[in-house]
Amino acid sequence: MPFAESPALTTIERTIPHKARSAAKNCTHCAIRHICMPMGLSDEDFSKLDAMNFTSFKIHRGDALYRAGDPFRSIYAIKAGSFKTVVVLSDGREQIIGFQLVGDPLGMDGLSHEHHIYDAIALEDSLLCMIPLHKLEQLCRDIKPMQRHVYRWMCAEIAREAAMITLLGSMSAEERVSSFLLNISQRMLARGRSPTDLKLHMTREEIGHYLGLKLETVSRTLSRFRDEQRIGVRGKTIRIIDVERLQHP
Repeated sequence: MPFAESPALTTIERTIPHKARSAAKNCTHCAIRHICMPMGLSDEDFSKLDAMNFTSFKIHRGDALYRAGDPFRSIYAIKAGSFKTVVVLSDGREQIIGFQLVGDPLGMDGLSHEHHIYDAIALEDSLLCMIPLHKLEQLCRDIKPMQRHVYRWMCAEIAREAAMITLLGSMSAEERVSSFLLNISQRMLARGRSPTDLKLHMTREEIGHYLGLKLETVSRTLSRFRDEQRIGVRGKTIRIIDVERLQHP
C-alpha cells in the first residue's frame, strides 16, 4: 500500500537549499552499488535504476538529516561519511541507537509510523543518495530482487535492535567495547576496507552512549586493550592487533 505524501517538510528539506542538491551519478557506475543494491541485477534492471535519476546531496558534520517527528518521505543511502541515530529521552538525555556507515540505509525507522522516530545526525561531512518513497515502491514492483533487498534492510533493523538489547543486558563493559570494535571491523571488511585500521568518527562519549557506559569506562577499557596489545590507539584511529584476544576479553 503506497505511503501518503505529507505536505510537511523534513529537516533536510528545510535546511538544504535546492541548489545544494545535484543529480546523482547513475547506479550502474556508483562505487557503492554492491553494498546498497542487491546482487545479480541485470543490465535491464540497472537501466531502470538509472532512469529514476536519484538525487544526491552533501550534509555537514553535526547537521541533522531528519528529526524524530519529521514525515517519512525517503530512504537515504550513505555514499560517503557516517551517521548516528539518536533517541532523545524524556529527561533530555540522548540514547544512541546505532552508527551508520557507507552503504547503510537511513530512514527505515519511519516505515511503521510514516514519520521518523529517531534523529539522524552526521558524524562527519557526508554524501547521501535520496530515494523517494514513490520511487522505492516502483522499484520494488519492477525489480523483484529490490523488494527482497528492502525486506533484508528491515530485518537488519530488527536484528540490530535485538543485538543492542543483548549488548546492554548481559555483557560486561569489556565485552561491550570489544563487540563494538569487532562489529565495526566486520562492517569495514564487507565494504572492501581494512578490517584492522578503524577510523572512528564518533567520540568516546558517543561510544559510551551507545554501549550504555560512562566516558571514563570506555576510555579505561580502550587503554587496557592497548596496554595488553590487543589494539593500538592513535587519536580516532583504532588498530586491531590481536583479533582472537579481542574476541575473548
